[in-house]
Amino acid sequence: MNPNNPITAVIVGAGHRSLIYASYAQTHPDQLQIVGVVDPDPIRRKLTAKQFDLQDTNCFESVEQLVSKPKIADAVINGTMDDQHVETTIPLLQAGYDVLLEKPIATSEESMLKLYQVAKENKRTVMICHVLRYAPFYKAIREVVATGRIGEIINVQAAEHVSYHHMAVAYIRGKWNSMETCKSSMLMSKCCHDLDVISWMIGEQPSKVSSFGSLMHFKPEKAPEGAGFRCLVDCKIEETCAYSARKHYIDQRRWGIYVWDNNHLGVTPTEEEKLDILKTSSPYGRCVWHCDNDVVDHQSVVMEFENGCTATHNMIGATSRPCRNIHIIGTKGEIQGVLEDGYFVVRHPDATVGHEYSEERVAVIVTNDSHGGGDLLLVEDFIKVLQGETPSISSTSLEKSIHGHQIGFAAEHSRLENKTKVISAIF
Repeated sequence: MNPNNPITAVIVGAGHRSLIYASYAQTHPDQLQIVGVVDPDPIRRKLTAKQFDLQDTNCFESVEQLVSKPKIADAVINGTMDDQHVETTIPLLQAGYDVLLEKPIATSEESMLKLYQVAKENKRTVMICHVLRYAPFYKAIREVVATGRIGEIINVQAAEHVSYHHMAVAYIRGKWNSMETCKSSMLMSKCCHDLDVISWMIGEQPSKVSSFGSLMHFKPEKAPEGAGFRCLVDCKIEETCAYSARKHYIDQRRWGIYVWDNNHLGVTPTEEEKLDILKTSSPYGRCVWHCDNDVVDHQSVVMEFENGCTATHNMIGATSRPCRNIHIIGTKGEIQGVLEDGYFVVRHPDATVGHEYSEERVAVIVTNDSHGGGDLLLVEDFIKVLQGETPSISSTSLEKSIHGHQIGFAAEHSRLENKTKVISAIF
């Protein structure tokens, strides 16, 4: 590739996440150009083609159609659903495309390793959309760790608090509410970011994992008295319920990208249409206690690494405030912070008279998105890698992203089998 020319890319799966990454081309056309789209939905293909001024000949229903023709781009942005990642990416790699792949990499360790082998055999670049590595908050923490200022890491404590409205739209009413439909556990679909951050900070092979969790609250027997089956049809407590579909998706205008078809491509229903959608066919109009969800609403993971370092991650669903926090304790000091607060602190023991420890506050740039501003920084790094530049400290290459996924897969097996899982080294 000529480093002076923009990278060309095809969108595979024209969903919300793909379009966020592809939007980099609209602000940096000298670095990235979108030249094609693959999506089975004709309306979505048409809207995407219009947004990026694509030729009809570069719009495809399937990956099979795309790879049956000579290469039309350098790379692919693959934002298909979880269980389609491997089956769509392998033929793309074999056809010579480099791939920016939405997380999780796969829905099983076996299929993840198959993808890794195909990428290696075809000498193709695959980067995973673990965008938290690129969030200034986590990148700055990783840079402090790399200096050795807190010494050797002994323990990492991390947690993600998933807000009540995000929990409802994605993991109770929505696309990721059931292992049967999306094939990913709640931990992998929501927290593989966090497990990746932990393994990235530690930089060691995970060796043992134990995990506990369940679906405790969002099930029929926990429904409040008066709750119906659809918020705007038969619910007697809708006006006071914190999970009212009307409050979330109409009054507060949250999560339109999930609730309204093609909203991320500029399609917006009228208020009357929104009410009708929630009253009738939409899964997002259902009572959160009467859905077909089966994924956990809370889970804890305990892990050990080959060098003896330990770590924990807690995922708690339906919290009042969404946030991610991290606390890293080393032999010389510690780092602690909350992503959404916009700063972290670095502490060191201080045994001088009148002191116990010293503390430095490090401010970082924070944006209003849940990934702390990492989305487009990831795309920028992907482009630089394809142009032959040295990967950044945040690099999410496939081989650097496997350990966090190993933890996630082992954690779900541990939870279901009620026993500690041993993880085998891959490299």
